Amino acid sequence: MEEYEIAIIGGGPAGIMAAIAASQNSSSVVLLEKNSSLGRKFLLTGGGRCNITNQKPIKKLLNIYPQKNFLKHSFFTFTNEMLLSLFQDKGLNFIEEDEGRIFPMSEKSSDVLDILTDYLDDVVITYNFEVSSITDDFIINDKIKADKIILATGGITYPQTGCNIKNYSLTSQPLTDIKYGLVPLITKEDLSDIAGITLYDVVISYKKSKVKGNVLFSHVGLTGPGIINLSNEISQGLDYNLLENDPDFDIEIAIDLCPDFTREDLKEKFTNDFQLKGKTMLKNYLKLFLTNNFIDFFLAQSDLDGEIQLSKINKKSKNRLIENLKRFAFEITDFNRDLSKVTIGGVDLDNINPKTMESTLIPNLYFAGEVLDLHGPTGGYNLKIAFSTGYLAGLSASEK
Repeated sequence: MEEYEIAIIGGGPAGIMAAIAASQNSSSVVLLEKNSSLGRKFLLTGGGRCNITNQKPIKKLLNIYPQKNFLKHSFFTFTNEMLLSLFQDKGLNFIEEDEGRIFPMSEKSSDVLDILTDYLDDVVITYNFEVSSITDDFIINDKIKADKIILATGGITYPQTGCNIKNYSLTSQPLTDIKYGLVPLITKEDLSDIAGITLYDVVISYKKSKVKGNVLFSHVGLTGPGIINLSNEISQGLDYNLLENDPDFDIEIAIDLCPDFTREDLKEKFTNDFQLKGKTMLKNYLKLFLTNNFIDFFLAQSDLDGEIQLSKINKKSKNRLIENLKRFAFEITDFNRDLSKVTIGGVDLDNINPKTMESTLIPNLYFAGEVLDLHGPTGGYNLKIAFSTGYLAGLSASEK
């Protein structure tokens, strides 16, 4: 039986960073990966461009997360400056895009992964090693004995990359409900005729939750940053746990297509414009508010005649026009589950020491990354969690 001081299970960003940090203080570290290569899911991040982190100042960054108090110590222990310097020291530079999103200048996630792998020279990497059991005395698959274990097995998303819901049962650590996160929505409405169209800077609402962002229509439903971020609120609002059952849908979301106008603003504008531009057809007038290739769909869903002149629109139709511009509704029938980007839920944070990532129930057992009940919106926030918690777990395990 092989023996190591530290065994890290999972070769994603959290596991790799844990191995890098652990190897700084320990010469006996093994990284166990079930695939034939590291970072298979990591290569997909940011559409293959790798949105490695978000460059907001650390206090503003923390305020983005529901679990900001838990994350505070890990974020200050392993900052964005420390993260980016790892790559800059090996010649990889970065660019900052809108909303503080950071990408490698090469726009290749493979370049980021190659450098991370370069830092693992002092780590034993065992590929094609799927962990099926961990005993109380830290014997893994009856083959490896470790003094300390770091679990960085990820969530349930992209199972083709190695994520597996069975990983949650490797330890007796308490769990919260496991749910889909950052996931596109499937609609009852047929959107095939407008697939590929994007609505920019609209406001999407679900019950009391509102998100401003872009909406992209797909053949089966809605996606884009605004929808993806709102999906977390939808998922958390549904009563389900993927360890036991699937979500049951009966919900509606609405899009404010004119967030810069109130209903009263539109009413006043229409009253004036319908008189001044009376001969203008409605479908042409709507170009002031909507992207051209979305107008026909909007009119059909609103039961309005696009050929009618503005001066001939009655009060009832005008009110319906205002209502649909401010609240264009879609019935949601499911998540597009195969495209879920992160997992909501996981190992309960109540039983994890945020200053070390060590379990408070099982000594010498650490957790990092998506396996924990941690998540954020799109924009580099989730990789930030993985890198910082992974680094803290590896550092803590090696120093203990």
